[in-house]
Amino acid sequence: MDKKKLKNKDANDLTFLEHLEVLRGHLLRSIASVGVFAVVVFIFTKFIFDHILLAPKSVDFFTNRMFCKIGQWAHTDKLCINDIPLQLINIEMAGQFRINMTIALYGGLILAVPYVLWELYRFIMPALKSTERKYSRGMVFYTTLLFMLGVLFGYFMIVPLTLNFLGGYSVSSEILNQITLKSYIGIISSLVFASGLIFELPILVYFLSKVGIITPGFMRKYRKHALIVILIIAGIITPPDIFSQIMVTIPMYALFEVSIFISARIEKERDAREAAESV
Repeated sequence: MDKKKLKNKDANDLTFLEHLEVLRGHLLRSIASVGVFAVVVFIFTKFIFDHILLAPKSVDFFTNRMFCKIGQWAHTDKLCINDIPLQLINIEMAGQFRINMTIALYGGLILAVPYVLWELYRFIMPALKSTERKYSRGMVFYTTLLFMLGVLFGYFMIVPLTLNFLGGYSVSSEILNQITLKSYIGIISSLVFASGLIFELPILVYFLSKVGIITPGFMRKYRKHALIVILIIAGIITPPDIFSQIMVTIPMYALFEVSIFISARIEKERDAREAAESV
């Protein structure tokens, strides 16, 4: 198939196989970008492990120091988190190499998010109407921004609190915690990615509201339920003190309120458009 002719052809005139060919091109470029960034991450392995991945378990980590300073101001030592050294071990011959490759892949995926989203937008853009293109401007930027903010929130807030809770949790003084590197990296990567995806809630609500699946009334009705779920999550991943729970709860609940605002705005625009068309 002639790629040049395919590129210049109108999207509405493409056959199913031609659409698949276009999609394949976007996917290949996206995968290639992930691979390029993964190589970059692999090259800087030592710096990434010593100064990024292993940093949250240290008492000198930014979040741990800030919590401890706040605890000193409040005359309590309960906010000094990760003050007990967490020793990591590797029990597999190829364990560290596999972890290195895994981190390179995760890091490449995170760094390539802006480009991958841009390729996705380029694929769906021809199918959008002129008004839909107008409203979708900046979508790649805002989606990337929210994801990166979620990653940073997960790394600087959720990860240190979780490490403090799970690393110091003990069912008996007879049992010694020996944390494997695989377990440690698995916890960090899953929390950071999950946080990044949670911060995409406003974008998800935007599209669901566009197609009428979610309404602001529905979200307001279950606002209390959402708050309870958020409080439960915050209570699980934070130490048993109200300050830590509040620090995690506020940003997550703020996302929910922003999502309600977005849904309400979309509903208002839809009602105004329908009223104008009925005149």
